[in-house]
Amino acid sequence: LPGGGAGFEMDAIAGVVIGGTSMAGGTGTIAGTMIGVFIISILKTGLPFVGLQTHYQQVATGLVLVVAVFADVYRNRKKN
Repeated sequence: LPGGGAGFEMDAIAGVVIGGTSMAGGTGTIAGTMIGVFIISILKTGLPFVGLQTHYQQVATGLVLVVAVFADVYRNRKKN
């Protein structure tokens, strides 16, 4: 289907960032990306299972992404 992946762009980016790829450029690993995508998929399936409303699920996923970005910034500042 031509539009089969529509709407999953943010999930893909979040999985890569959570997996350790820097938003400031650089490289990531396939294993890290797989772990990040696994975490996103756990959030996507687990949060509705516990009865969390849709908008709160998006907030929770966003918070995980923000924490991953802050960890990346901290790691880059510590390295330099």
